[in-house]
Amino acid sequence: MKKAAFLFYFTFCILHSSFAQDSCGLRISLLTCAPGAELYSTFGHTAVRVSDKSTGLDEVYNYGTFEFDEDFYVKFVRGKLLYALSVESFPEFMYQYQMESRSVIEQDLSLSCAQKQELYQRLRTNALPQNRHYRYDFLFDNCTTRARDMIDTGATAPVRFKNLLPLKPLTFREHITVYLNKAHQDWSKLGIDLLLGAKMDRRSSNTEAMFLPDNLMMAFDSATVEGKPLVASKQTILAVPSLATESFFFTPVVTFSLFLLIVLALTLIKKRWAQTAVSIVDFLLFFTLGLVGVLLLFMWFGTDHKLCANNYNLLWALPTDLVAAFLVHKRSGRVQLYFKIVFWLTVLLLVLWPFLPQQMNIGFLPLVLAIALRSGIIANRKRNADKRI
Repeated sequence: MKKAAFLFYFTFCILHSSFAQDSCGLRISLLTCAPGAELYSTFGHTAVRVSDKSTGLDEVYNYGTFEFDEDFYVKFVRGKLLYALSVESFPEFMYQYQMESRSVIEQDLSLSCAQKQELYQRLRTNALPQNRHYRYDFLFDNCTTRARDMIDTGATAPVRFKNLLPLKPLTFREHITVYLNKAHQDWSKLGIDLLLGAKMDRRSSNTEAMFLPDNLMMAFDSATVEGKPLVASKQTILAVPSLATESFFFTPVVTFSLFLLIVLALTLIKKRWAQTAVSIVDFLLFFTLGLVGVLLLFMWFGTDHKLCANNYNLLWALPTDLVAAFLVHKRSGRVQLYFKIVFWLTVLLLVLWPFLPQQMNIGFLPLVLAIALRSGIIANRKRNADKRI
């Protein structure tokens, strides 16, 4: 009889403990937001929601905010812009994403009451004025990785993530390419491939791949904490059509291929008007290439953007072209020698294109062919003129 009473009491205590844990009003979830139309929102966003119906608490902890002051653009370009953790009400957060036409998916986290309390306290501490700012890094320290790390370590129990990588792990650039191709963001991809150098072509680890919001959401779907699924439930709390779309016809490949055909046609036509037009194209082409080259050098050496280093696009966007553009019509030996060097450097680049340490955007290929064509013509122009005499 005593044994039965003891078993009854023991079972009651367990059930009571479980009920108390499950009845904890505190709720913590991960919010994954769809990409937006602005450049800074191209890859979506991640935030952490904390709510408690019993107290009316409903806050969003957002690591993706920054101060827009008079020095914003200077700080942004130079890589010195500080991001911050901000706290806002959930209705305010959702209103902003509804206005921007960006869908939001919520994953409710299956944590114990004690773990939720600990995570909530750490979020509040992190949101204090002396703790909230951090130096943003696109790959390793952004709004998504901050949310992941806070949940991973802030709940006292480590999260176990399953491998979400294919048999051959993707590079950071390939992760972005998959994301942008799915969204038909061809021009955004071109700009990213232009500015970001060879460091983007290192293969990422499973943890590093979670720098993108969608990747982190997928990782949470299969993650566990203390042997239990991390995500208790998942639902779309805002479903709206995306505004982040681009033209599917005038892609970089199509645009630069048309440019190549125009340059080729002007080169072959021997009419005076065609020769005048192609001379103007020569100046504009090499002047623009020089400007791009100066920009790439500045992003490499003049900013704190580490991903802009070791940029092999400087093999075709030569900063020296900025000066050479003003000499393109001269027939001096030095000018001819310069463009002969440009021609052979461009030919070498085309041969080594698939083997470079940096994956080059295929959209630039027609442009590089145009550079080879015009630099070769200019390099041999004087010799051809001498033969005609």
